Amino acid sequence: METSARWQGRLDALGSKERETLLGTSLSRRFTLLPLWLSHPSNISAFYGLLVSLALILPYRFAQASDSWLTNWIFHSSLIMVACLLLGMLSLIIVRVTKRFPVTPPRYILYPMPFVGFALLTISLTEMLELPQSLIWLLLLLPGPMYVHLSWAPRWRLLCQLEDNQNPFEGLEHEYQEPLNDAEEIAGGDDELLSVVDALEEE
Repeated sequence: METSARWQGRLDALGSKERETLLGTSLSRRFTLLPLWLSHPSNISAFYGLLVSLALILPYRFAQASDSWLTNWIFHSSLIMVACLLLGMLSLIIVRVTKRFPVTPPRYILYPMPFVGFALLTISLTEMLELPQSLIWLLLLLPGPMYVHLSWAPRWRLLCQLEDNQNPFEGLEHEYQEPLNDAEEIAGGDDELLSVVDALEEE
């Protein structure tokens, strides 16, 4: 927790919009509680692979009659975690090159995908229907690495800059400035609009 505390102490010097960009929504805020070395994008992505692997235990156990189901599950789980880890590392490399800021991932699309993929995998393993395996694994594996690529990897890069006592928003203050409050600035030199604003303030 010492690592996160060092950069958290510098948040007060930032504006509300900048803090919102750094901390993100509830999921990202949970990751910000971790030390930066532990919340590395590759680790977060590999953790998602672990969660997917744990969800696959029952389908592997009951869909395969042989005693080799555990070996197959361990092998495939290792592949899933390594693939997710590499995708997380690739996302961080791309973000460091492009300097891209975090964006909110399409939750209504990404969040249901693992559950749909898990359901389709269960149907496929029980041989109720013949389903394309590529589609199933895409639905299972895409949401985690996609979240890391769009949201967490850019945010982690900004947090590392803040940790190094750098301002990640330097030169971009105009994009994160607080809302204008002065009537003359709001009116932009328009006398008629200024008179309307003044009248509203008096009321």
